[in-house]
Amino acid sequence: MPDTPPVILADEPGSFPHSVLAERHPAIIRQVREAFPYGPEQHRALDALLENCTKGVIEPLPATAPDRADWAAWGVDEYTGRSWFDVPWLWSESWFYRQLLEAVGYFGSGPWQGIDPFRPFKLAELDAPETDEELAALDALDGRPADEQAAALLHGSLWGNRADLGFRLSDADAESRDAVPGLVADDSAALRSLLDGADTLCLVADNAGRELVPDLLLIAHLLARGRVRRVILHVKPYPYYVSDATTADVVDAVRRLTRAPGAAAGHGRELWSAMADGSLTVRAHPFSCAPLPYRAMPADLRAEFAAAAVTVVKGDLNYRRLVGDRMWSPTTPFAGVTDYFPGPVAALRTLKSDVITGLAPATEAALVAAEGQRWRTGGTHALIQVRP
Repeated sequence: MPDTPPVILADEPGSFPHSVLAERHPAIIRQVREAFPYGPEQHRALDALLENCTKGVIEPLPATAPDRADWAAWGVDEYTGRSWFDVPWLWSESWFYRQLLEAVGYFGSGPWQGIDPFRPFKLAELDAPETDEELAALDALDGRPADEQAAALLHGSLWGNRADLGFRLSDADAESRDAVPGLVADDSAALRSLLDGADTLCLVADNAGRELVPDLLLIAHLLARGRVRRVILHVKPYPYYVSDATTADVVDAVRRLTRAPGAAAGHGRELWSAMADGSLTVRAHPFSCAPLPYRAMPADLRAEFAAAAVTVVKGDLNYRRLVGDRMWSPTTPFAGVTDYFPGPVAALRTLKSDVITGLAPATEAALVAAEGQRWRTGGTHALIQVRP
């Protein structure tokens, strides 16, 4: 593996990680507080979390917490008493969402047990008019050759709710004409080769709502065309990072497809049947919410990824976990930092944080010349990277 830089912390004022802890997390607490008619107990706990996450220190979980042993293994005892800003950023971000669920009673025995505090935001996305427009584009896509359909759906999955399912198919040379391409690394040909005729595809999902729908459409296409025999869709076992997908979000998205007009409804029915017959299986492994990189994955998850023809890792957070949340040189080879992964792996990711590997030197130079370092976090660039 290349020389390893230190893990990213959030202790530098003005940095992107610092702004997440100091500004984004308090805003999320306020949004969650307003989204539900929580009672005084939840309000007090949310106020305490707001104070603690910005000015306090890491505090242990209650003795009755169902995942206390998991978090002990994941480092909470080591970090207890330390500032949120002085522990690895990946860890403190994950800890915030675990503590937010604690504050609203998600893991308790009261009436708020199991209630997703982010559900209103997820459902609003699914019900947005833009979702109807995106699903309507499937009708035109159905008339295109199979390879064009697959390419469009792959790019839809990559870009999520910024995707146009046409993805410039009418202007195939647009990307190459851009001064700084939106796609900064493109191993899509290698990914197609791994997918074609694959026995099992593992897809590690990212966000729910309008970003999960394109993932499901890609899965439906691959199964219906016989390009893969089976798909294992990994989601989070509980609500996480506001919009990360859970099993309930998968069900909501499939139902949304089946209620849509035109081709979308057919894809929804295919997915429903695939879940019923086992060709599409949903997994919610506890490690999916771990505050650790995939290098630390447990043996059972490692065995599952090893058995897949390819594991496709979606989104920014999963990319950080895949390569390690470190300030790599952007030209560090992707294959080198993922050499531990137990089977072929592909990353589909829109750039929304500082971590990046696998860029050509000329691409990095063009990005910096055009945008400074904003290209790392703005969500205006994406990548498809593969380590066979």
